[in-house]
Amino acid sequence: MAVKFSGIGVLFLFTCVFWSAECYTSSSGIAKTTRYWDCCKPTCAWRSNAGAVNNPVRTCAAGGRRTLDENTQSGCNGGSSFVCNNQRPFVKGGQAYAFAAANVNGLPTSSLCCACYKLTFSDTALAGKSLIVQVTNTGSDLGNNHFDLMMPAGGEGIFTQGCPKQWPAYPNSVWGDQYGGISYRNQCDALPSKLVNGCRFRFDWFKAANNPHAKFERIACPSILSSISHCKRSDD
Repeated sequence: MAVKFSGIGVLFLFTCVFWSAECYTSSSGIAKTTRYWDCCKPTCAWRSNAGAVNNPVRTCAAGGRRTLDENTQSGCNGGSSFVCNNQRPFVKGGQAYAFAAANVNGLPTSSLCCACYKLTFSDTALAGKSLIVQVTNTGSDLGNNHFDLMMPAGGEGIFTQGCPKQWPAYPNSVWGDQYGGISYRNQCDALPSKLVNGCRFRFDWFKAANNPHAKFERIACPSILSSISHCKRSDD
């Protein structure tokens, strides 16, 4: 069956496809960034939170590899569902990628979950470098326009129970300080092996920058991130 568009509709569709950031409300600004890794099931892994997405964010069993049913309770709330190992930061083809908890311009969780943003850092040794993140979590402790970047051993924050439960064979000390995490690159070697490179990202590409500011803009999610999270928004 043929689908008919008005002239205005065609123009809007053209604009959204080729200038996608213009179709997003509250899509840009200046943000604070911090870091964390609490091992908990993220907010956007619950379908009731995730909004208009194909799937909620993938979660894993202890060990960080085996996918669990989306209804499994968080390991930080008496259950057995945790963050997956591959939701660590990485560099591919010269571009850096990561996952994050975020509060953006007061948007509701359903509008934030699984959206992607390009962060262009404006200070510290990162000035001028860009990081593309997908939002998989929110946080009651986040201020407005705040991206909390997921970095192994970046600090457990307010949920200190998750990592010891997901990784009981490792002493809690390997995760570093509750806020800020570890201090030196060689401390990454004490983590579970699948998290070591994600931890080193902070000291290598990220240059051990401490809470840098960044200009942010919403972009269509690259498949390299959505294929990891298993989550893609319908408005991308």
